[in-house]
Amino acid sequence: MRQSLLSLAVASVLLGGCSMIPDYQRPDAPVDGAWPQGAAYTANAAAQTDVSAAALGWREFFRDPALQQLVEVALSNNRDLRIAALNVDAYRAQHRIQRSELFPSIAAAGDGTRQRLPGDLSSSGEPTTSGQYSATLGTSAWEIDFFGRLRSLDEQALQLYFASEEAQRSTQISLVASVANAYLTLQADQQLLQLTRDTLETYRKSYALTERSFNVGVADALSLSQARTSVQSAEVSLAQYSRLVAQDRNALALLLGNGVPASLPQGEVLNADLLAEVPAGLPSELLQRRPDVVQAEHQLQAANASIGAARAAFFPNISLTANAGSASSELSGLFDGGSGSWLFQPSINLPIFTAGRLKANLDYAEVQKNIQVASYEKAIQTAFQEVADGLAARTTYEEQLTAQRALVGTSEEYYRLAERRFRTGVDSYLTLLDAQRQLFSAKQQLIGDRLNQLTSEVNLYKALGGGWHEQTTLAAAPAAD
Repeated sequence: MRQSLLSLAVASVLLGGCSMIPDYQRPDAPVDGAWPQGAAYTANAAAQTDVSAAALGWREFFRDPALQQLVEVALSNNRDLRIAALNVDAYRAQHRIQRSELFPSIAAAGDGTRQRLPGDLSSSGEPTTSGQYSATLGTSAWEIDFFGRLRSLDEQALQLYFASEEAQRSTQISLVASVANAYLTLQADQQLLQLTRDTLETYRKSYALTERSFNVGVADALSLSQARTSVQSAEVSLAQYSRLVAQDRNALALLLGNGVPASLPQGEVLNADLLAEVPAGLPSELLQRRPDVVQAEHQLQAANASIGAARAAFFPNISLTANAGSASSELSGLFDGGSGSWLFQPSINLPIFTAGRLKANLDYAEVQKNIQVASYEKAIQTAFQEVADGLAARTTYEEQLTAQRALVGTSEEYYRLAERRFRTGVDSYLTLLDAQRQLFSAKQQLIGDRLNQLTSEVNLYKALGGGWHEQTTLAAAPAAD
């Protein structure tokens, strides 16, 4: 009996190699084979190197020690990342559950009954007492996977597990970028807050001078009103940026999963060299280094495997119940010689009429695969668009910042001349007010442009698949003995 069970198990494993999963072919990438070219991309023509952004560790990309510390705290405490890691564990367990169905479940069972029959129910007319005891070892309703249904489901569960791992990587990359952007936004708003405070102080001094001039009859009521308007406008901006700084700290605290350190720099960080250069590489590399693209492909492969399971459902389902053990009418004789027992019960179930259910299941599996194909292609297109946008931003923001710095310098000179001419009575206060507002606006725009440039570099690093490794890993071949 044992040899029969072993032989059947070996045969089922060998025959189980039959699979009805369609041959998988990766869909062609629905994007160009090269990055866009043009005036906005001129500085990126030489950016395609053999170094991958995904291999550039976030500690090397983010050069600011305070930002490195924040990313480290977030990776340890962020709840979204923790959920993603637990989802990986959950899908791993689901795969183990599904894979276990390929093998028989062996169980030991013991049973005993004792029964008394009254005389009018007994064949002898006399009351009788009987017993039955058994101890067996075997399997019950083990599906023998002749047509690959269980193996298809196992492959589907495996691919979903792989997809969950890529989802965890994608969550970490997004978290690293989000922490960096939140930190940069906080620094920019702190810098804008300090600029507003300095500007408000200047406006208040100007208003005080104008008020004294008005009191002695030198300045008119219109100039005094305009000066008061400038002060009040700056006070509005002060309240606005105070609120934004507080909200930025709250947003950063949520990402960190912990409190924001009190020792963070206050606004001057944007003027430093914060980020390393991001290598663009080639568009084809996105298929391997973008975890969301890899995740979409694993989900496509899972949908492809489900077609095999739907196809196999059209064929007979073969299962086996078998056991061997000992049986006796008396408990004391359960293991005596001659009490051996065995059971061998194969069964086959062939679907004949299911009212179209099996065909509908197959159609549904094929539709789901087509949906995953479209999702995979959309993931590639989204990745390509995000990288192309980042490459365009790299050049244009450099040019924009250069022009904006020149505008700030010109505005400062305009303000100095306007103030001097107003104090000497050559120009009206309206000219000075225009110079003040233009300088304030130009400085605000410069801070905003610098923030946009830095966040675009962070987003490009994220779009290229960077942010997964803590530091660059240099793979070197072992030296020959």
